[in-house]
Formats: sequence, structure tokens, C-alpha cells
Amino acid sequence: QQIIGRLNHIAIAVPDLAVASARYRDLFGASVSEPEDLPAHGVRVVFVMLDNTKIELLAPLGGNSPIAGFLARNPGGGMHHLCFEVSDIISAAEKLAGQGARILGDGRPKTGAHGFPVLFLHPKDFDGVLIELEEVRR
Repeated sequence: QQIIGRLNHIAIAVPDLAVASARYRDLFGASVSEPEDLPAHGVRVVFVMLDNTKIELLAPLGGNSPIAGFLARNPGGGMHHLCFEVSDIISAAEKLAGQGARILGDGRPKTGAHGFPVLFLHPKDFDGVLIELEEVRR
């Protein structure tokens, strides 16, 4: 049984959110959301809205941001994670953990940028890519 559904978004860590937002808005003509602070995740985000998915641009919020280390290693920014939709995040996490996937943090979902529960999976278990699971109710 397939656990993941649609690709919800691709996240790109950026050193300057305003500059990155303007690039997508002005060069590509894309619709870009207003910035939103997510203190629980230590990031400030905008979403670039596309027909088939979204691009999340994220910048550090505060000195203890989890993406500060990523930007220290990649000062120009870069692809940070992929977010896949799941119908039941607890069930998905249990199935994945039962097969050896590592769930980051305390293993309990947090509320994500869209107001839905999210979890992150260790990049070493997924070919070097950080994976976010988001329970989406449609």
C-alpha cells in the first residue's frame, strides 16, 4: 500500500527571503504568498504557487533556526526538503518506523505552515533528502 500521496511542496532554503520572493515573482511571474513566521519551526516562509505544486522558500527565524546550519554549509541556499501528503500521519509514521525509517525530533507531529500535522524523516534514510510528511485533509 502506497503511503505517500501528492507532492505538496519543494522547500528551498534561502539567505534572503525578500530577494528570493522577488526573483520568483518578478522573473517568473509567479504568485508568491506573504511571508509567515513559524516560530515552532524556526523559519520564515513564503509559498510560490504553481499549478501542480508549491515551492516553499524558507529563511532562518532567530539564531537557533534548524536551517542556520544548512545555510552555513550552503551560503547561497539550496534545496532543503520534499514534502509529501499523507492521509494519516500517525499510521504513516508507524509503518515507516517499523521498516527502519528514522523520524526526526520527538516523533510526534507538529503543526506545519498550512495548519496540518507534519513530521520529518531522516535524510540518510532517503538518499540524502530530508522528507516532510504532511497530513492533508481534503
